[in-house]
Amino acid sequence: MAAPSTDPGEALAELSRIRLDEVDLADILRRVAGLANQTVPGSAHVTVTLAQGGANSSAACTSDLARQLDEWQYRYERGPCLDAAASAASISLPDLAVEERWPEWAAQARAAGIGSSLSIGLPIQEAVTGALNLYGLTAHAFDGVAVRAAENFAAYAAVALANAHLYDNAATLARQMQEAMRSRAVIEQAKGIIMGERRCSADEAFALLSKLSQDANRKVREVAEALVANAAGR
Repeated sequence: MAAPSTDPGEALAELSRIRLDEVDLADILRRVAGLANQTVPGSAHVTVTLAQGGANSSAACTSDLARQLDEWQYRYERGPCLDAAASAASISLPDLAVEERWPEWAAQARAAGIGSSLSIGLPIQEAVTGALNLYGLTAHAFDGVAVRAAENFAAYAAVALANAHLYDNAATLARQMQEAMRSRAVIEQAKGIIMGERRCSADEAFALLSKLSQDANRKVREVAEALVANAAGR
């Protein structure tokens, strides 16, 4: 069994030092995959599966080979990484040559040079689950020490990913709110211009903006921006 190249304590410390305001979710997922591959004894390839809204994806991977093994499971909707993500459990396949639960996938993995696999469920959020998937080159690549190391790492990684996901959602909502506020401001400006030029009410001004939007097949905000820009030019 290959020894880890990174001390587990150092890996967990690096996870805790991640600044959510400096890196995006994709980068955090890549760090999680890379650190797991360096930390867990026997690991040769790592992926991180995310399952949300019925869709599964390998959000991060350390090799194309590992990603392809995951994608086979997504395509046929069965396999250890999907079961681990759904159950938040640890699923170890110590010898793919005698694997009976997913024989077709095991044959694919063995043909790619993989002898064993280990998937650890990641309960990230109620609506988002995942799995940390580790692939070994030989049978029995992950002994009891390696499984415990993977589970310990996954527990910290799940917290980091949950925080990152919450931060990403909050940042997206903030951007959407800012955009909505900008749109509202420019629409109010355009309404004011129309009201001043046509001596009409606010409702009538907005009705005119809506009609111009429909006639031009453009968003109301875009019509309003053009009107404000034209008035500023005059």
